[in-house]
Amino acid sequence: MGKIIFYEDRNFQGRHYECSTDCADLQSYFSRCNSIRVDSDYWVAYEKPNYMGYQYVLTRGEYPDYQRWMGYNDSIRSCRTYPYYRGGSYKMRVYERPEFGGQMMEFMDDCPSVYDRFHYRDIHSCNVMDGYWTMYDQPNYRGRQYFMRPGEYRRFSDWGSSSSTVGSFRLLVAVIGPSGDIFYCRMYQFQHPQAHLQITSGPSTSLTYKLPFAKLAQICCVFLDLSAQPSTAVVTATAF
Repeated sequence: MGKIIFYEDRNFQGRHYECSTDCADLQSYFSRCNSIRVDSDYWVAYEKPNYMGYQYVLTRGEYPDYQRWMGYNDSIRSCRTYPYYRGGSYKMRVYERPEFGGQMMEFMDDCPSVYDRFHYRDIHSCNVMDGYWTMYDQPNYRGRQYFMRPGEYRRFSDWGSSSSTVGSFRLLVAVIGPSGDIFYCRMYQFQHPQAHLQITSGPSTSLTYKLPFAKLAQICCVFLDLSAQPSTAVVTATAF
């Protein structure tokens, strides 16, 4: 079961409320939210009651102030929880027009600039076939966030947006280690004999590794060997 703790003040101070299930109205538990701890599972926090307003996609870790979750203000009024996605594939199709019309492009990896790859700034419909994704209205994973789970989105209002503008999107990938630690990884298409990979454990820990292995022109998922210390950790790439 997932767990999230909301705090009224920064750095996990002040009145707090612990939640382990969806809640359509948090107003009676705290008046403002300036820090959050996520213990497990994915969470989507909403600015307004009934899952309305700005969305904030949260993974396990500590957020000492609302800027850490790219918040626009200190208002959190509802939340939803989603279990870790344990499937092995990620696939999403985006469309130029509503109802899956116009130009279509299929994605299986992160996209820091929709315009550079799709050649359109507007996405009017979308079919998430596998995995969890986060959409952003600006390039490079900035701006308003929208949590996308498997399903058909026939118009942009279906994912909670008031505009068809999409600047970027990326996968939510969790690797559960043997000790129960959760590492959030990215999917990459390796094009060079050596590549740099960033692995994060929540928002506060970031480890970068240089991977010397043969050229791979396919999608890979990278796992961290949690039995070693971070300074000597072994990273292996498994193609699928």
